[in-house]
Amino acid sequence: MIELSGPLLAKYNPESSIAKDLNSVVAKLAAKDDTLWGTETEAPTRLNWIDLPTSSRSLIEQLNQLVSWTKSAGLNNLILCGMGGSSLAPEVFAKTFGKQLTVLDSTDPDQIGAAIPTNLAKTLVIVGSKSGSTIETASQKALFEKAFRDANLDPREHFLIITDPNSPLDLSAKESGYKVVNADPNVGGRYSALSAFGLTPAALIGVDIEDILKSTKSSQNSFVDANSSVVQVATLILEQSDQNIAFFDSNSAIPGLADWIEQLIAESTGKNQVGRLPIVIEEAGSQISGAGFKIAFAKGSADLVVEGSIGEQFIFWEYVTALLGRGLQVDPFNQPNVTEAKDRTNSLLAEWGANPIPKQTPVFEDEVLQVFSDFDGASLVEILEKFLQPASTYIAVMAYLNRGVDDEIVKIRELLADKTKRGVTFGWGPRFLHSTGQFHKGGQLNGAFIQITGENHTDLEIPGKDLSFHKLLMAQALGDGAALSSRNLPLLRIHLKNRGAGIAEILKSFRNF
Repeated sequence: MIELSGPLLAKYNPESSIAKDLNSVVAKLAAKDDTLWGTETEAPTRLNWIDLPTSSRSLIEQLNQLVSWTKSAGLNNLILCGMGGSSLAPEVFAKTFGKQLTVLDSTDPDQIGAAIPTNLAKTLVIVGSKSGSTIETASQKALFEKAFRDANLDPREHFLIITDPNSPLDLSAKESGYKVVNADPNVGGRYSALSAFGLTPAALIGVDIEDILKSTKSSQNSFVDANSSVVQVATLILEQSDQNIAFFDSNSAIPGLADWIEQLIAESTGKNQVGRLPIVIEEAGSQISGAGFKIAFAKGSADLVVEGSIGEQFIFWEYVTALLGRGLQVDPFNQPNVTEAKDRTNSLLAEWGANPIPKQTPVFEDEVLQVFSDFDGASLVEILEKFLQPASTYIAVMAYLNRGVDDEIVKIRELLADKTKRGVTFGWGPRFLHSTGQFHKGGQLNGAFIQITGENHTDLEIPGKDLSFHKLLMAQALGDGAALSSRNLPLLRIHLKNRGAGIAEILKSFRNF
């Protein structure tokens, strides 16, 4: 069962207007009442996540057969290609149970190249895409298909597709003879942890799915009680935070949970210039700065502690997020500005065609980096000082780099928080576009944005396209930058000509400004 503790609980007032409203609707939510967020919402086709602790049991037989197939075929190197909800929950499962799973949620060609194993014969590529048309996933799939064919291996024996019924990917995969697991189409991507998208990779790496679903259902039954855990936490988030909330899982048994919650809450609530912004911090003592409180998942130094098993945490935060949408009067199931970022990327790619990426003039350049901004200066430090002068409620750092190799850049988050006393988020691009990227453009327009891009050591062509992964990555960065600039939000882009030396210079500059 979910257990709550921490000093923030003392501020819960069951007689407040928000608590009364959420108490009055939580049973309706459990019954899948699609009118709780108004009439113009995606709720009528997005509420089956509520049934997943029970309905997903129907997947067990199929998943057991797939596990047997992978074992008999000796497929023990698993690579998951997916974005957002298709990758974050499987990564939490893998980290929590100490299992090996390569999660590929990037278009950075260095990161993709490093994920291609030398022994393809033992490799299974799991492709997860709800829409079946996600550009990152489709490009990765094409690359691995070519790699298998070049190695004289049949891709049909090395691919598993997870997608909605009748999606473009579902139709093409079945026509090609690939193994396919269909997900419930009435479950949104970020609510899909307990659906085929989360459970299929989990089962294949050896997680006991049946046990997880059983404990999850038992906990879910308590959510409709008066002043239940979901009502208390949703009420506190709505009443005690105007915007920023910090999450950390460093001392918990569920590593990666904070990143999963970040996507769920940011993408679900950041609309109509309202929302709640999760800030994932490194540990209890890490800087959050600015207004906000800390939520943890194991007892320790936090304002609020939410304890429970992995499945219980998934369903708990999905309920909480749906209730946050109710309190904020937004549709927690759509993501209009994620679509906007995709459209801007596609427009740039169409504009560039087969030509090189157009050159831009930096406001500052040295031997290892370039700076692009409306703010100028004789050094990166001087530009940073000007960039940070205007007030902002938070700063978003968005690094279009190689997660797992360029990790030193993550230190920028706490450096900035300590220096500026503002909330600071860090996101790997393009993965954050399916997460906090929605909040950046749809939530409160009070952020300042730092993009970090870089030259790649190698590039990879996308098979079947007149396009490389580096070009796609840059189109995603520049397209999102254009979306931010169109809202007159402060934007600074640092482009690394040399990644290692450039990251070192950035960190030095951020310590010295």
